[in-house]
Amino acid sequence: MTTQRTLRPRCPVCQPAAARRIPSTPRRRAKRRRRSRRGPLALWLLALLLFAALAWLKAGPLAAPASSHRSISAVSLPALSGLSSPRAALLDRTSGKLIAGQNTGTEAPPASLTKIMTVLLAIESLPDLDQTVTVPAEIFNGLWAENASLAGFAPGESVPLRDLLYGAMLPSGAECCLTLALQVSGSEEAFVDQMNLRAEELGLEHTHFTNCTGLEDPDHYASAADLAHLLDRALENETFRQVFTSRSYTTSPTSEHPQGFTVYSSMFSLLDAMPGQGGELLGGKTGYTSQAGLCLASLIGVDGREYILVTTGAPGDHSTEPYHLLDALEVCEQLRSGTLSA
Repeated sequence: MTTQRTLRPRCPVCQPAAARRIPSTPRRRAKRRRRSRRGPLALWLLALLLFAALAWLKAGPLAAPASSHRSISAVSLPALSGLSSPRAALLDRTSGKLIAGQNTGTEAPPASLTKIMTVLLAIESLPDLDQTVTVPAEIFNGLWAENASLAGFAPGESVPLRDLLYGAMLPSGAECCLTLALQVSGSEEAFVDQMNLRAEELGLEHTHFTNCTGLEDPDHYASAADLAHLLDRALENETFRQVFTSRSYTTSPTSEHPQGFTVYSSMFSLLDAMPGQGGELLGGKTGYTSQAGLCLASLIGVDGREYILVTTGAPGDHSTEPYHLLDALEVCEQLRSGTLSA
């Protein structure tokens, strides 16, 4: 008698691999489904990669800097140690680059350092500096009300334009600035437009003027780096350099001043009270308002090489120690000793 065996289904786990193969047709369908799911994902990844590449090319290292000195100011600079001024920029005139400083791009009130641009623009715009013009009487009431610094010209006095340049730069005479502005542009407002246009041409991206004298205004500002580059460019003009580096100047005789009168550099006057110091300071423009603090833009010469130092925001006022000048003397010493170098 033959015994028939009952066949039980095998456990799928124990079943040989060959017995578990998916039939060929369903397997091909499964592969096609997987490929169809991967297709859109790959396209999205490719689009993201292309977008990232375009963004990198637009804003990355291949993009040119907006201005010649913005890339310099973006570089980390050695700090100028031992200064009272919170903002400072030291420029080497040989290379035209900033070599040290702190908060070089910070926008702040420039006070009378504004007059660097005023005098430069007047020199560039007025062809005959020996021309005689009248200092308008109507400008004085506003200047007296603002307690602005004056060179000493009388209302209605007729003076050569050249005298006004020295009056604006050395004793910081606001009446000289306004008279120059009127001669160049017809009004201070139009002259300020030209100041801002010139600043744009020079690539001064952290500078904006609202007046030609440096009186306080929320929209009137400049950075230490911008002022250093501005002074560097201005000193290329022979007339400007002669004015900027003068210790004093005697004006032409007029009916109001038959013998003329002598104006003195504010910086050199302070330096005269410190015998034996500051031989490296070749010229400078001081500035002060209660908001701007003590400011100084100076030309320094050490071992045959020239530097420009701009400091703003030093504590004190006209009755205290001249911390802005003391800062300049400190930098002179560091350059002389080799602590600072180009």
